[in-house]
Amino acid sequence: MSSWRDRFNQFTGRSRFVVCRIFIHLAGDEVAPLLGVLNQAGRDAIASEGDLHTLGEGLVEICQSLLQYQTYWRSAANEGDAIRDEGEAGDYVNELFTDSAQRYLSAPELESAETSPDELTLPVTQNLVVMITIAAEGEAPELETDLADLRALQAGLKAIINLHYQERLRAVQVHFSPSRLGDELSTDQLIEFFPELIPL
Repeated sequence: MSSWRDRFNQFTGRSRFVVCRIFIHLAGDEVAPLLGVLNQAGRDAIASEGDLHTLGEGLVEICQSLLQYQTYWRSAANEGDAIRDEGEAGDYVNELFTDSAQRYLSAPELESAETSPDELTLPVTQNLVVMITIAAEGEAPELETDLADLRALQAGLKAIINLHYQERLRAVQVHFSPSRLGDELSTDQLIEFFPELIPL
């Protein structure tokens, strides 16, 4: 029945969009280098004026880095929906963007394009939360499930990489807290600003 419906939707021009947001909490002294990857992707996105291919390339790098750092994953959460209307999908992406941007210290520090040598001596955070919001066309079963599980989260990040190479991404947003080296996210702040996180 669903395959018939999908064929019908193709003929009528109706599309299906998956909008989702993933939270990944990492902890440990060694997570600080990820801030460099995240901020570089942000700078590239600004320089490209939001070019979707550039955003996707940055997202692939972020997902690959997160997979390499999975030893430090501590908790995760996700939310999302499958939406038929493109305008509604866009509204939902904007809603998630606004919420992510209001989380503690989650706006990237993009004014300074270069890292100051002094920043290398600043204290490093023990906690880092990465928030990835995407919209993709079609189905993405690996993302349309509970990702607060180690294997499911691995599969979800790999699925996001594949969506980029399949050219199915329609929106990409990445926020992270704290957003720069030297800022710290305490355990209390983690609980206050990211209550949805579930231990892995």
